[in-house]
Amino acid sequence: MEGWERSRSLYERALKLFPGGVNSPVRALVEPHPFYVERGEGAYLYTVDGAKLLDMVLGYGPLILGHRHPKVMEAIVDALERGWLYGAPSEAEVRLAEKILGYVKPGGMVRFVNSGTEATMTAIRLARGYTGRRLIVKFDGCYHGSHDSVLVAAGSAAGELGVPASEGVPREVAGLTLVARYNDLESVDRLFERHGDDIAAVIVEPVAANMGVVPPVKGFLEGLRRVTRERGALLIFDEVVTGFRIAMGGAQEYYGVDADIVTLGKVVGGGLPIGVVVAEKRIMERLAPSGKVFNAGTFNAHPLAMAAGLATIEVLEREGLSKASKFMGAVAEVLAEEAGRLGIPHVVNRVESMAQIFFTERGSVENAEDARSSDQRLYKALHREMLKEGVFIAPSQMEALFSSNAHGDGEAELFAEAYRRALRRAAGR
Repeated sequence: MEGWERSRSLYERALKLFPGGVNSPVRALVEPHPFYVERGEGAYLYTVDGAKLLDMVLGYGPLILGHRHPKVMEAIVDALERGWLYGAPSEAEVRLAEKILGYVKPGGMVRFVNSGTEATMTAIRLARGYTGRRLIVKFDGCYHGSHDSVLVAAGSAAGELGVPASEGVPREVAGLTLVARYNDLESVDRLFERHGDDIAAVIVEPVAANMGVVPPVKGFLEGLRRVTRERGALLIFDEVVTGFRIAMGGAQEYYGVDADIVTLGKVVGGGLPIGVVVAEKRIMERLAPSGKVFNAGTFNAHPLAMAAGLATIEVLEREGLSKASKFMGAVAEVLAEEAGRLGIPHVVNRVESMAQIFFTERGSVENAEDARSSDQRLYKALHREMLKEGVFIAPSQMEALFSSNAHGDGEAELFAEAYRRALRRAAGR
């Protein structure tokens, strides 16, 4: 990109050091090369090239307060000055767990790990250990991290056994995962009819945030709760994205459906690496050392992540979530209005402070198949043009746009003006 010579130079060096030049694949989707960040502040990123970008990605969701919130920074610095790794418990993990349980699962228990991937991996292992069953059900298009059990895609029909979506995942492992269609209860019922006595759990993103943004249709989550209870399986809500973002109690509170196990990440780490498994005591006590389901980690309940997460929740308790949500409401209106004005078929999905536009002729986007119908060439062109306008949106159609409490009226106006110009150019209008 013109004027981004330092980023281009760094990327050329990175290509010799990292596969594809990056350490997470989505970062390579920024064309013609990734930009490199010097710092973040509030709602903005500042690149090594001197560019200022309105950040609508926010680390893919964690930064609900924006970059470098003073209270979070103060908590991290305070923890840092007292040491950053102990190999022993600290008070911060007790306090953060108490905060989380107060909103997510009162009377339950917590296990801190280091990423959303670790959290869902541990939750699935825990469900298998608790039920004594082997199989899990996931949904096409839902992302639960990069461990073997969930790196599967749908077969020729929703009732097929999963097949690996990555080399290195044995078919024998993928075969333990059944794939259903998101927002389609009949596809889940069929799996239980065939395999019900061996299904340990259904794992779902209650709001799918890895096929763009796809909310649950009315009755879907309630139906999952019904069938899992009836068939003796556990229901796992993967709230790594939605936890403390769409409501303080996450999707359980927002939709009024209780899951057996909830996984958290992103927001509850305040921008530092974290994963959390939350469940009722009867389930969690199966984890070692209380039980025989193993989980351990040198960096579990890392003192800096505990401090950042606790500070973030305390700020949210004072500020609430409405500012970020209001901002994304304005963004969603602009996304739809300008596409409509230009005659571009589209669907805009939004849940509070997360949203995405799909350039599709379908009347709604309710599952992965609908999401894949979107004109991804147009979306990629929009991403490039938005960067030229000083706005960083998710580089993949299958990711979400996020807002934070640092996004205000000025940023809403900036986004709207940039989007109107960028979309016209991207669409060749």
